Amino acid sequence: MNSLLRILGHLEGPQTVGRGPLFWALFAVALVAACAYPAFSDGYTVGNTVYFFTWVFIALSLCLIWGYGGSLSFGQTAFFGIAGYGYGILTINYGSAYGFTLVAMLLAIAVAALFALLLGYFMFFGRISGVFLGIVTLAVTLMLERFMAQTAGPEWHVGTARLNGFNGMSGMPPITIPWPGGSIVLFADIGLYYFVLGLLVLVYLGLRILMNSAFGNVVVAIRENPERAEMLGYDVRKYQLITFVIGAALAGTSGVLYTAWGQYITPSSMGMTAAALPLIWVAVGGRSDLTSTLVGTLTVLLVFQALTIYGSQYALVCMGLLLVLTVLLAPNGLVLGLMRLLARLSPSRRTGGV
Repeated sequence: MNSLLRILGHLEGPQTVGRGPLFWALFAVALVAACAYPAFSDGYTVGNTVYFFTWVFIALSLCLIWGYGGSLSFGQTAFFGIAGYGYGILTINYGSAYGFTLVAMLLAIAVAALFALLLGYFMFFGRISGVFLGIVTLAVTLMLERFMAQTAGPEWHVGTARLNGFNGMSGMPPITIPWPGGSIVLFADIGLYYFVLGLLVLVYLGLRILMNSAFGNVVVAIRENPERAEMLGYDVRKYQLITFVIGAALAGTSGVLYTAWGQYITPSSMGMTAAALPLIWVAVGGRSDLTSTLVGTLTVLLVFQALTIYGSQYALVCMGLLLVLTVLLAPNGLVLGLMRLLARLSPSRRTGGV
């Protein structure tokens, strides 16, 4: 019991914004509203909301690697694509009986994490950092995107799963959960909504605990001054590698959920545009805080979708302009800046509030 309380105590700490009864009351209200949302909406809108949720995991992964770890990575969409294709290959070959899709999810995420472990080992233990790390990860991402785009011929297959080149893979089954009397199939509607929402809440709370733990404090210390952290006896490369692998697993989670949601995956999910957009979401929200990243990502995604519907030719231009304005006017993030302003104005601040 004491160990559990000690772990839960890390839900609040110096590395995350939000603490005290008021913050957790707002969190509970938001969670209740999210749970009740499908009852007041139609199936299409609920499925579209699932689409938004699937991208939050990759944003949180970039927040962890870049915001907390200080390593700008363009490789998150590479891990996204590896896990997405992995899920498609496994489920097309072995089906969804007995809830195999859940096993396929874990295996696909593990493959993305293993790839990140190998890539990260050579980068961090090779002392690659700063802008060069961004260049290497971007090169790997674009290389994978180009490779998958040219796998159109019939010879490019894994078992019965055709890679299909630029057109991408399709026809993989949705997530199924074994249940007495028959499996529950989570199509892109209410069932998948609650599954992804529950997973998102667990990941968010887990990351808060992780970043407020001793591990998270060391990661932030490395971001601020890696030389001093190394002089204090910490293996900087090990902490950077672990953070990189955890971030890859989160990006892989996005890829798996996206593939299960739409039942397709294409090489464009690893393209230049796909690699750049998460940077905008995280920068606008506030890369050094999980809550700001979550709120900012959902907000920017909503705006971006509206722009693509009513003015697709201006959508990417507006996103680029938003990034420039954020860097110039609020380099720490618009959402994070607003949250800190509200915290200063809150009367509960003196008594340990938000």
